[in-house]
Amino acid sequence: MDARTPGLNPELPPPSLDGGWRSARGEPSLSGMFGSVPTARGGSFWRKLVAFLGPGYLVAVGYMDPGNWATSLAGGSKFGYALLTVALLSNVMAIVLQSLCTRLGVGSGRDLAQACRDAYPRWASLPLWLSAEIAITATDLAEVIGTAIGLNLLFHIPLEIGVIITAADVFLVLALQAFGFRWIEAFVVALLGVIAACFAIQIAMADPNWGEVIRGFAPTTQILRNPEMLYLALGILGATVMPHNLYLHSGLVQTRGYGDSVPEKREAIKLATIDSTIALCLALTINASILILAAATFHSAGKTDVAELDQAHAFLAPLLGSALAPTLFGIALLCCGLNSTITATLAGQVVMEGFIQLKIAPWLRRMITRMIAIVPAVVVTIWAGEKATGQLLILSQVVLSLQLPFAVVPLVLFTASRAKMGVFVAPRWLTAVAALVAAIIIALNAKLVVDYVAG
Repeated sequence: MDARTPGLNPELPPPSLDGGWRSARGEPSLSGMFGSVPTARGGSFWRKLVAFLGPGYLVAVGYMDPGNWATSLAGGSKFGYALLTVALLSNVMAIVLQSLCTRLGVGSGRDLAQACRDAYPRWASLPLWLSAEIAITATDLAEVIGTAIGLNLLFHIPLEIGVIITAADVFLVLALQAFGFRWIEAFVVALLGVIAACFAIQIAMADPNWGEVIRGFAPTTQILRNPEMLYLALGILGATVMPHNLYLHSGLVQTRGYGDSVPEKREAIKLATIDSTIALCLALTINASILILAAATFHSAGKTDVAELDQAHAFLAPLLGSALAPTLFGIALLCCGLNSTITATLAGQVVMEGFIQLKIAPWLRRMITRMIAIVPAVVVTIWAGEKATGQLLILSQVVLSLQLPFAVVPLVLFTASRAKMGVFVAPRWLTAVAALVAAIIIALNAKLVVDYVAG
């Protein structure tokens, strides 16, 4: 066990800080990888930053999962570049909340799940745990469907067979974990690079109007005046923050061996926040690319009702005059599904160990969550056909929306508490901004759920 584990290092600051926590820190988050990535104690700022680059990219994966693709495709095909400003606003909100995750993980030495277990009585923490597990299962469902569609588009594998094949990804996760955490990060970053390259080539083929693209990032009152545009804007904003990302990030930042002193932790918070901000800017680039591609192809050609992934794939070749474009789209989708698999596995580990202190083999944990996601996907695909997978994808996002408040509200409250965070408490301005962001996202998610229920 790492020398920084409480109880083994007498110089470790009291875990309760000013007594805000009810119990001392137990085993650290992701204990097998805790403090396993060395950091540069000396040298230049850039050398130190390189050691912290990685966790943010795993978190960024959640902001470009298959569930977000459909919203961006629909927004771009129907309204052109106008909703790019919403994508930008969504990203700013994500940066704020993920910075709080960094502060909680480094400053308190606890991930969000551990903090909830300590702060709330058992009758409250257990429902929070179940809520987090439901969110991870819903995320996994979106990944199953997205990966299956990617396999179908690239290799013409029937969706019901593709859904079953996705169960094999457990071996990929296990292989990467055996090599160490840096290998997991490298694999995720490599796939993100492939996704970015695929969209860069497609956008070059589409040759969008760059003047309109730039104007699309500027706020416009048209979004508020047009009910249909407002609804899609709410969809993009409402599906921004995934609950599992908040648990995941607060655990991932602790994989760095940043030391235990206050100055070392302050620097770690700063560097880890820069890491997540850079990574989320990449996520914005990819999400914006999906919307720009839809605007430059479907909207320009008058196809304003494209929202399904398979529709987009079918229309790209005739519109761009190249068979390469739909292949690149399928590759990007498949990479996206594989990436999300890794982050969902790690999030599940953080949640289960943090809330109920139950440790099971990673492969068994992965198989359980994947089977729970595969069963409904297979049943729906066989029973209702391929078109129903799109509806199942939307349903998974609605389920995630319902779970969101149970992760966001505790995060804002914990990081705003001086008793719990001590000198690492969030500045008042950051807490105010985060509270506003949380209120907006929760309100938008609530509206999306109400609209979904109302049909």
